[in-house]
Amino acid sequence: MSERITATEFHAAAGVADWRVLGEGAGAWFRAGSFAAGARLAAAIGELPGLDGHAPDVDLRRDGVAVRLVTRTAEHYGLTGRDLDLARRISVLARDLGVPGDPAAVQSVQISVDALDLPAVTPFWRALLGYEHRAGSPEDLVDGRGRGPAFWFQQMDAPRPQRNRMHVDVWVPYDRAEARVAAAVAAGGRLVDDSHAPSFWVLADPEGNEACVGAVGGPDPAAGVSAPPTTA
Repeated sequence: MSERITATEFHAAAGVADWRVLGEGAGAWFRAGSFAAGARLAAAIGELPGLDGHAPDVDLRRDGVAVRLVTRTAEHYGLTGRDLDLARRISVLARDLGVPGDPAAVQSVQISVDALDLPAVTPFWRALLGYEHRAGSPEDLVDGRGRGPAFWFQQMDAPRPQRNRMHVDVWVPYDRAEARVAAAVAAGGRLVDDSHAPSFWVLADPEGNEACVGAVGGPDPAAGVSAPPTTA
């Protein structure tokens, strides 16, 4: 059960319709409708056997429960068969408790920083944020407590005057990405680059500040990417 799996393999599996793979593992939002109903689901998840050493991140809110599954080891930060098995078991629990999943509500946010000297820049941010390096990816910093957004450092070849050096990556379900891009454009943004779609789109606000919408693991294997999106 510890074998690594891709986002596309996860989405192709049976029993995971509630889940979507984002930049930080697989996520689900269970729309409980009340805090009490959500608390019952969170408690039921906590009673599942075999969680020692591989527990999910569970975020209980007033109207639902967010769950994230990701395998963290010294060599790997991503999905494995254990995550797939646990996703299925959690969905069964939610269904038995009458709590529907809403995959359209799943997303994660990442901050991306352009840097000329990554080894010089990343230690500052690691110390400032109290983060740690993502396994196997020294250009990524993640919150070991699983709460804050990930930070990713993009290698620059030369300074880029008149351009923002930091941008936001918004990871959404693969089947919601185009709608999110359209909504951002309709709200006054502009499309900067769609040459990497459907993996990611680069957008800009009315003053030129850039952001990316990213998606992984769609039905077409070519739709998935293993690294965060980059700006054009």
